[in-house]
Amino acid sequence: MGQKQQPPTDPTAEHKKRRRVGFSNIDAGIEAKDCIKIYLVSSKEQVGASENYCIDPVDLNGFFDEDGKIYGYQGLKITIWISSITFHAYADITYQSKSDGGKGITELKSSLQVVRMVIGNEGTGHLYSRLIPLVLLLVDGSNPIDVTDPGWELYVLVQEINDEQGDIQHRVLGFTAVYRFYHYPDKTRLRLSQILVLPPYQHKGYGRRLVEVVNNVAISEDVYDLTVEEPLDYFQHVRTCIDVQRLLVFSPIQDAINSAVSNLKQGKLSKKAHVPRFMPPSTAIEDVRKTLKINRKQFLQCWEVLIYLGLDPADKCMEDFVTIISNRVKADILGKDSGNGGKQVIEVPSDYSAEMSFVMFRTGNVEGGSLQMDENQTNQREQLQQLVDARIKEIQSIAQKLRPV
Repeated sequence: MGQKQQPPTDPTAEHKKRRRVGFSNIDAGIEAKDCIKIYLVSSKEQVGASENYCIDPVDLNGFFDEDGKIYGYQGLKITIWISSITFHAYADITYQSKSDGGKGITELKSSLQVVRMVIGNEGTGHLYSRLIPLVLLLVDGSNPIDVTDPGWELYVLVQEINDEQGDIQHRVLGFTAVYRFYHYPDKTRLRLSQILVLPPYQHKGYGRRLVEVVNNVAISEDVYDLTVEEPLDYFQHVRTCIDVQRLLVFSPIQDAINSAVSNLKQGKLSKKAHVPRFMPPSTAIEDVRKTLKINRKQFLQCWEVLIYLGLDPADKCMEDFVTIISNRVKADILGKDSGNGGKQVIEVPSDYSAEMSFVMFRTGNVEGGSLQMDENQTNQREQLQQLVDARIKEIQSIAQKLRPV
């Protein structure tokens, strides 16, 4: 039986068959810590020398994009020398090539710096007086701070740019006002009172930069904690995103988070008569305050997000999580209105000043301001449910930004 003859092969068709479509690789970026070295020097002769003191480790990722990476450069190397005498800085930036690999090209030449100024200084007071009209116009419910009180500090975000003539200009992008006050017996506390990024520069991460600088100051100067005065919803959202990221890598609380998530996954808590609040241990609250300077009230806000991040949105226990949030909101609100919590002021006799003769104390375990609820029970339930829904939505929004894709 003869072998069947195959038709002749078309070399063109064979070539087409082997052809593959190629895609260029998306730029994965490089982490700032992997390409930046910072050295302390005491003279210009030490610039460029390898034996200088290298500041390491240092977290630089917060200065670049949302994920902390630099894009568009091959063979990037950034060396920064900081004078230990004047604290002026000089940066040397080198790279082999740059191109847009799908993520854009990170701007490296413009220089951002945050200048810390004491309000009691005459020049600082003049600068703030020029900013006040914008503060009153753009920040809801704001009031001017006392420019004669040295307890106030101003952190001004400045961008250094080159104009068309090549001259260096300094552009103010925003600022935050922080008050430093005494905490018994030997500490100070920082309270962030005002923060403003000018409209042309908003939604670019500059507000986050200001908050991170104040966080670093609180840690480096070992203050008692950092608080925020009546934060607006958007700022609170940004603040919580920053703090949750810090807490996710804070090892002393990881066991507590894992334990809370594990217990929540175990059973139908929503069917029980009493649902526990899954509060963090007191040791965790204290560790966070001491190390990260996050105050208790803010940590409890972050704690709910940390638990949610440990759950799968499709898990059945998500119903229990919503019940926990609902019970917490109701306890916080109704506890205040029922007279079980809140602040009380008692006048006391004094020979010093009648206007300052009082004692203020807090009853119960309550933080924050009060909220007036409708006395009608049906309306009250609706209002409470709206608060619960809003809180769940906020938690989900923060988690969506922080959860790995």
